[in-house]
Amino acid sequence: MNELTTEIIAALAQKQDLDEVFRHHLEIAINQLLQTELAEFLGYERYSYAGINTGNNRNGSYERSFDTKYDQLNLTIP
Repeated sequence: MNELTTEIIAALAQKQDLDEVFRHHLEIAINQLLQTELAEFLGYERYSYAGINTGNNRNGSYERSFDTKYDQLNLTIP
């Protein structure tokens, strides 16, 4: 079983709301997706020497909050 499945089972066993479990994993998935998209766009991974002196740099990130069905998601936008 993976982490999501384990957390769903635990929440169901304790009769907790599943929205928080989904919100947490959705937030993680979107943040990872944004980082992967940036690496593909730039052509190199974070901290890779391939990006040195290319002029195609990572210029930091900023935080944004989005209201969703599962409550507020805090995303790090590259």
